[in-house]
Amino acid sequence: MSGVNKVILVGRLGTDPEVKTISSGNTVARLSVATSENWTDKDGQRQERTEWHRVVVWGKLAELCGKYLSKGRQVYLEGRLQTRSWEDQQGQKRYTTEIVASTLQFLGSAGAGAGAGAGGFSGSSSGDENLQNFGPEPSFDSSDEIPF
Repeated sequence: MSGVNKVILVGRLGTDPEVKTISSGNTVARLSVATSENWTDKDGQRQERTEWHRVVVWGKLAELCGKYLSKGRQVYLEGRLQTRSWEDQQGQKRYTTEIVASTLQFLGSAGAGAGAGAGGFSGSSSGDENLQNFGPEPSFDSSDEIPF
């Protein structure tokens, strides 16, 4: 029996999409998506925790992300988890786990983080694509404030 590898997120972009065309001619976009949960602790204090997700989008869907998405925009996405590795400049092996999105829906209006309009797009993300040419993950300081 096969396993299930499915991720569903609704969150906001922390930065504008980074879109590149790799040596094979295929387009790839990297997104940074934040999801937050809120709760009240036992002392009655409101708490919030934000998780950051690295998302990769391929092909025509990546081009659409570059055209229509920007920092703060809310998105709904479906995809799968994938771990990849590369060698850094010091020759050390590095690993990252990211979401390879296959479906993306743009929520809210293009000019704001929330609104009435929505646009949906689906595309296939090939599992055979090689991200080596896309380079290593940028460094991320988890102590940074939420950028929106």
